[in-house]
Amino acid sequence: MGDILFTSLSLFFRVISFIVIIDVLLSYFMSPYHPVRSFLDKIVEPLLDPIRRVVPSMAGLDFSPVILIIILQVLESIAASLTRGM
Repeated sequence: MGDILFTSLSLFFRVISFIVIIDVLLSYFMSPYHPVRSFLDKIVEPLLDPIRRVVPSMAGLDFSPVILIIILQVLESIAASLTRGM
C-alpha cells in the first residue's frame, strides 16, 4: 500500500515539475495566446501566483518556477518519508 501511494505521489510531483519546466521554456518561444501555452499556463499559474506574491521578481527575473520546483521536491521527500512509515 505504501509503495503504491509513494509511487503515485512521486509521479504526480514529477509531472507537475516537468510541466513547469516546459511552460518556462515555451514562454521564451511561444505567444502567450498559443493554445498549448494557454493550457499549460492554466495549470502552472495557480501554483506560481502565491509564490510571486511573497517573492517579487529581482532585476526582471522571475524565480517563482525555481522555488515551486524546490517546494515540489521537498513535498515529494516528505511524502516518501511518510509512506515508508506505513
